[in-house]
Amino acid sequence: MQVKNIFENIKIDKSVEEFITLNQNQNIKIERIVSNGQKSKENFWYEQKENEFVLLLEGFAILEFEDKEVILKKGDYLNIPAYIKHRVKYTCEDNPTLWLAIFY
Repeated sequence: MQVKNIFENIKIDKSVEEFITLNQNQNIKIERIVSNGQKSKENFWYEQKENEFVLLLEGFAILEFEDKEVILKKGDYLNIPAYIKHRVKYTCEDNPTLWLAIFY
């Protein structure tokens, strides 16, 4: 067993978003995501078969759904049911946006 820290080794790279799987099995996937101004491509929507719980640990983001937008700031969390179309409309460009995403 090894202790790790979710805030260590945060890469600031405006050209690419970082996705790191922290833990995974057949029922759950826990992921750290670091965004540096990245957003979903135009007309791209996530519509995954798993539920997704997202917690914003640092930064600021806007998630877009078909019928609304949700603003997330540090400490905010949201559960996105499976097959609900959503996209990342905005992430902070000045500082990293750090997400904890749990797919289950």
